[in-house]
Amino acid sequence: MKIAIEGQRLFRTKKHGMDMVALELINELQKLDHENEYVVFVKPDEDKTTLKTTPNFKIVELGGGPYPTWEQFALPKAAKAEGCDILHCTSNTAPVSPGMPLVTTLHDIIYMESISIFKKGGTWYQKLGNMYRRWNVPKVVKISDKIITVSKFEKNRIGEFFKIPADNNRLVAIYNGVTEHFRKIHDQNELDRVKKLYKLPENFLFFLGNTDPKKNTPGVLKAFSDYLKKTGDDMYLVMLDYEKSALDKILSDIGDKELINKIILTGYVVNTDLPAIYNMCKIFLYPSLRESFGIPMLEAMRCEVPVITSNTSSMPEVSGEAAYIVDPYNPEEITTGIIELLKNKELRDELITKGVTQSKKFSWKNMAIDVLELYKEVYKNHNSK
Repeated sequence: MKIAIEGQRLFRTKKHGMDMVALELINELQKLDHENEYVVFVKPDEDKTTLKTTPNFKIVELGGGPYPTWEQFALPKAAKAEGCDILHCTSNTAPVSPGMPLVTTLHDIIYMESISIFKKGGTWYQKLGNMYRRWNVPKVVKISDKIITVSKFEKNRIGEFFKIPADNNRLVAIYNGVTEHFRKIHDQNELDRVKKLYKLPENFLFFLGNTDPKKNTPGVLKAFSDYLKKTGDDMYLVMLDYEKSALDKILSDIGDKELINKIILTGYVVNTDLPAIYNMCKIFLYPSLRESFGIPMLEAMRCEVPVITSNTSSMPEVSGEAAYIVDPYNPEEITTGIIELLKNKELRDELITKGVTQSKKFSWKNMAIDVLELYKEVYKNHNSK
């Protein structure tokens, strides 16, 4: 069996959620499967150290223009030329004419919902990407031999939206994992290095917000502002890779422009530095409006940090009883959670202990085992026809 894996963005320097999931899958398959052949297709970019060629894994740098044309034309043509038996597209979209059995990882269908396109917020780049997905995904759902999603919540959501019966085994939920370098760090030199590199304060909360409306950045900033006003604590909020102009606009909207003095914008943080930031923060804030899984929650838990997250979508499923749960549409609840976790040591310690246990339920190895079995099923079904 020869499997093509779409890893279009894996050579870019600034990798994000779906990129990291695809990378972890490939890494685990390289350890796990020495029998089948794999061809990983990536667009040429700067970070060529990300993937390693092994005896049964071939890395192909493939040109072909912007994202839609690369995916719709260059990718299926190249996969066919390599003699692949299956194409696995890892990032929500896929060719509408793949020319071979297709496995699609559909992380979520948030872009099919009004929250991500027509509501206030989000960049034009994000909106154009969502428009492409809205065109592509309904077609891909119909032709995929298997559709992988990342939580039971998202499986149900996809099934309902596209009217896929619950007993239809084309749609399967396979949980994401947590990378092993997310852990409690006892090396003070490593913590000091990261603290100095990103100019981190002594006391801070950590928030992975961005311009996507689902991240609830205005709600988090309003809650943080109210927390400071209520307590007078010397606390900062650390945010990654966020444009100051966009932040200024939100602070103006919530009526607290001075809050900028309590916010640290780090710029992009490489994944290997993230564990140290988790380790040094007092609380990890993840009260999104909508998530399909929520890997950062598990990363924080593995680093022994208490987590505040939402009562919506997949977040209660993934966090279990190991997080402080809030209504993300109510900033007052987020504020209360911050105060409670900073003042109540017993609750804080309880959630940290539960978080370590909860995070260990998820692993990339288990994810790769399940995906490999799915490849075998697709290959068998196709060749038995």
